[in-house]
Amino acid sequence: MAAGRLGGSSWLRAVSLSGRCCLTGGRRERYRCSSSSTALGKTVENSEVTQEEIVLPRKKTWDKLAVLQTLASTVNRDPTAAHYAFHDDPFLMPKNAANARLFLLSKESGRNAAKYIIKQFPQYFDKTFAEPNIPCLMPEILTPQIEGVSEEALKERIHLRKVKDSVDLYDQLVQAGTPVSLETTNSLLDLLCFYGDGEFTPEKEEEEKEDLEEPEGNTSEQKAPKRPFQRGSQSSGSRWSLFIDSRENNNAERIFKIMPEKNAHSYCTMIRGMVKHGASAKAYDMYIDLLNERHKADVHTFNALIAAVPYLKERFLERWELAKVFLNHMAQQKVQPNLLTFNALLKTLRRCGGVGRSMSLSVIKEMEALDIEPSLATYNHLLSILYKGVDLHSSGIISEVIDDVGKRSFTPQDPDDANFFPTAMQACCDLKDIKLAYQLNKALEKGDNWKFLDMDRLNTYWSKFFSLLCMMEQIDVVLKWYKEMSCSLFYPTPKNILDLLQALDAANHLEAIPSVWEGFGISSTIFSQIQVVFASCAEDIKAVHEQSGREQFPLEWTSSTLGHVAILFSRAGRTQDAWNMMERFQQINRIPTDQVMDEFLNCAKQTNCPDEAIKLVKLAAALGLPSSQRLKSRTEKEFELSEKQRKTLESIESDSDSSDSDSDSDRD
Repeated sequence: MAAGRLGGSSWLRAVSLSGRCCLTGGRRERYRCSSSSTALGKTVENSEVTQEEIVLPRKKTWDKLAVLQTLASTVNRDPTAAHYAFHDDPFLMPKNAANARLFLLSKESGRNAAKYIIKQFPQYFDKTFAEPNIPCLMPEILTPQIEGVSEEALKERIHLRKVKDSVDLYDQLVQAGTPVSLETTNSLLDLLCFYGDGEFTPEKEEEEKEDLEEPEGNTSEQKAPKRPFQRGSQSSGSRWSLFIDSRENNNAERIFKIMPEKNAHSYCTMIRGMVKHGASAKAYDMYIDLLNERHKADVHTFNALIAAVPYLKERFLERWELAKVFLNHMAQQKVQPNLLTFNALLKTLRRCGGVGRSMSLSVIKEMEALDIEPSLATYNHLLSILYKGVDLHSSGIISEVIDDVGKRSFTPQDPDDANFFPTAMQACCDLKDIKLAYQLNKALEKGDNWKFLDMDRLNTYWSKFFSLLCMMEQIDVVLKWYKEMSCSLFYPTPKNILDLLQALDAANHLEAIPSVWEGFGISSTIFSQIQVVFASCAEDIKAVHEQSGREQFPLEWTSSTLGHVAILFSRAGRTQDAWNMMERFQQINRIPTDQVMDEFLNCAKQTNCPDEAIKLVKLAAALGLPSSQRLKSRTEKEFELSEKQRKTLESIESDSDSSDSDSDSDRD
């Protein structure tokens, strides 16, 4: 209040100052005199008065997130920090892509479990103690409030997405002879055609997304697989009961048949539901029935039919001809196509081989003629058509696409929008064009374009970009990008690791391997596989030293070579080969280092070979190594020794002590 009074009084004093400002709207005009004239003390005539009008600014309405956006603009990405999704628990910071995916799935599984508990036991979540009460943060009310058999109760259950309860209540209304309005029946059809006959669960929705993903068609002009829609239908039968199931009268079809009145919405809903759940052939038949009833389909129904074309025709040319039939019907019924119409057409052309490559640019030109701006999904389909297969298109089109993407900040308009950046980066890798990759990466940073990449797509995008960097860039640039990207933007895959090692080898920069090796975050499985490969290399080195051909002069073993080969055998778990190398030290009078002794003892511990550990202690005592006592104590603590093995270990100690006493007497 005090601040308000102070601000108001200051404003009134400023306005009331005579000769200082002019307020529009019929108020008395005042003018500010020239400061130079006043300073000189001259009499100013009215003609010499400098007239300066002060216009009050309009009230600025700020966005609710303006302050947060401003603060966010002052903070840059921390290249040493993991993805924000893993900041809840530092212990769960992933070190590789597999762990990152596992942790994300675990978090999502926990959310689904919480939703399941709330849905199954809503009576325990009916208290709202929050002040202020924020409805969007409170659990949804999923328990029906309207009892009895009535149309209002049916509407409520449809709104709550209670599929089984809605169907049962509808059947009760029909059996009781209660008429159900066409609007309510269409709403029930909408529910059934979206979820099928099963209840809605988040897990089923995720499975549904995976089932509806379509494999890419062959680029050669061959026959497509016969009735590919049956593959998707079988996987989704548990959700829908399904249209192509042996049981013809599932709930959606049964209710549709007994409807006393049907309109265009009823037919369109059935068509879209059939396409969604893989019954493309029945969807086409339903469309023919719609035309026979002299109804008109809406744009969403045409979009679904165009997307189902690859499942209706086998040859590429037949697919394109059927797609043109649907487009002509749209023109005849005066249905205006939208962005999703052209995206569905381009997605169909992706499975039309050479026909798709020849017609894709014409589709883009038609979009421009209708003044429809392409989305990221449009460009994704275009690049998939032109830059997939052996014969790559020239880089001119992808360059124009990336130029256009770099000028705009896109918003989600199509589910396939999120696939653009990984697809474009793959095209850059196929073209081996590092400049295009840099340009694409700059477009990703434009506005909110980065939000299209979830964790999996982010890792895929940066993994491809890093492989291209290793192939085309100088090693200093590669190491700089690796330092900024690793574990904050992506987790190196085995291919990325191999590409980086090859780049270091080609640039003769092998001294950087230890520093980059620490950041690989290699899993135990991959690490063991690498050790097996290294052990094979060590075996080849051993064979070179032991070759006995007349014309070949054998190489002499050195302490370092023997030690390195023994270490590689030990890390791979090849205990016997490692011990053969250890015996060579005594045979050629060489002294092993403490690291070699420790690595062999670790190998004996992992393979549970106490006899090998005792042999190692004997060898250390025979060579007079200072580490013999330490190795002996480790063997006693870390191995389960029998009484005989323990006595053998004690005798080794007595032998070393006697040798020490003999050496002391000799010195005396």
